Amino acid sequence: MTQRFAFHVVTDKPMHVGQQIVFDEVNRSGVWRRVQERAPEVARIYADAASDRPVEFDHHLAVAFRELAMEDVRAEEFPDYPSRRSSLYVSGTLADAEGWCSLFVDWGRPTYQIVRLTIDGRWFSGDARNCFVGTADRATNLDLARRYWSNAEKAGDGQPILETLVDGRIEVVEIIRTVNANLSPSASEEQ
Repeated sequence: MTQRFAFHVVTDKPMHVGQQIVFDEVNRSGVWRRVQERAPEVARIYADAASDRPVEFDHHLAVAFRELAMEDVRAEEFPDYPSRRSSLYVSGTLADAEGWCSLFVDWGRPTYQIVRLTIDGRWFSGDARNCFVGTADRATNLDLARRYWSNAEKAGDGQPILETLVDGRIEVVEIIRTVNANLSPSASEEQ
């Protein structure tokens, strides 16, 4: 593994210089936990695929369908890439990080900072437009996951929207900018 630099838009809680994060097979993200909570429901729906009963999707169930398919394909066909459920999303350039920061703020997502990181781990950059809304059709989910991991060209107009996943040992080396947008009153008091 080669050490690299990247930028991260901080949306969970403020970070500090020297802070270290490790993502690996043991240390996973909150996405992993949320998907695991819904995995039994996904398995039941897949097992009941022949049923004509409609599936009621909420956001987190659709994410679970997508992320379980993404991990199945990654583990089987692209094992050298970091898992989406055990990684940090970063940007290779400050300009890309600024773009994601603007999107998060526009979406109303709490956004604290942009930080510079060193990463000693695996790295995958792909077109976020190849992310998809998971469905109850397992074959479709797996096909779409293959498109994501293989960086298939996205049909239609527009430039790729680069998303980069990293795992391994990650350290905050600089606070580039404090944003503090869309914070709840209690989050603002914690700082």
